[in-house]
Amino acid sequence: MNLSKKDKLWYAFIAVAVILPCIPGVIGGSFFGHVATMVLLYASMAQSWNIISGYGGQVSFGHSVFFGIGAYGAGLAVVTFGSLPWFGAPLGMLAAAAVSIIISYPCFKLKGHYFAIATFAIVEIFNRLFMIWDAVGGALGLDYPILPDGWVNFSWSTTKTGYYIGALAIFLLVFGIVRHIERNRMGYYLLAVREGQETAESLGVNSTVVKLGAMALSAALAALCGAFFAQYNYRVDPPMVMSLDMSMKFVLITILGGLGTFWGPFLGALVLIPLQEYTRAYLSHLGPGVDLIIFGLIIIIVMVKEPRGIMGLLGYISRKLNKSQEEAEKGGNR
Repeated sequence: MNLSKKDKLWYAFIAVAVILPCIPGVIGGSFFGHVATMVLLYASMAQSWNIISGYGGQVSFGHSVFFGIGAYGAGLAVVTFGSLPWFGAPLGMLAAAAVSIIISYPCFKLKGHYFAIATFAIVEIFNRLFMIWDAVGGALGLDYPILPDGWVNFSWSTTKTGYYIGALAIFLLVFGIVRHIERNRMGYYLLAVREGQETAESLGVNSTVVKLGAMALSAALAALCGAFFAQYNYRVDPPMVMSLDMSMKFVLITILGGLGTFWGPFLGALVLIPLQEYTRAYLSHLGPGVDLIIFGLIIIIVMVKEPRGIMGLLGYISRKLNKSQEEAEKGGNR
């Protein structure tokens, strides 16, 4: 089989990611294991948002709602019903997909910044709703009981290896789905709607169905990430999962890496998440918010130089290198 450059990079990444936990001391109970797990999780979260906002062109600031529904799905299964997160997670995904369709159908009648503002409002509505909803723990949220370690409860107290493997599985699922979308009709439909909805409809594309389908898929995958997040943190409450701060993480990671690109969400997470975690660990004595200051500086610098994010910068560097190589070859031929 003739593999493309993107395919080779994908399989090489999988090989490295699978080998990491097999190397003694790399993941285990190390801080690096925590950071690697968070990079994979946040990359998956950003990629789920990238489906509807990057490929579909519908900029949503409300994905923390779906993320939170998934987190509460897993949390309710464990804390309230004494069940397993394996049952709560898929139910949370279904609930998030259903809610996304219900709230997106009227919102899709809006365009541009009006749609974005509406999604902002939805986050606040759900945040306040869950804050006063006693059935889900209200403002106090849900605190997990101490559970035996193992895959049954998806819980480990002394090692990050299990969580890393779980985050890697979610990463491969989300990015695998996006790879499939890119190469099939759904991807072309999304790009057509993004570039010109009226033009796409004139060619026979049902933009409403395409956008609702993409939103439902995006919401379900965000909910899966939320379920993992609740398991990893052993608790869930509204400010933790259903907030504008969490929604902005979906957005910033993707924009920094490259909106509407396959590797953009991963590259954004690879820069921002280690920065966030290591500044909290080693620069906490400087006060809260140091990581956000550095976030802002990095995003400003990258956006000024290349609005397409890190993927745009890499493309720019690649073109420069190729141009220099061509000029050198021409000079040598003379």
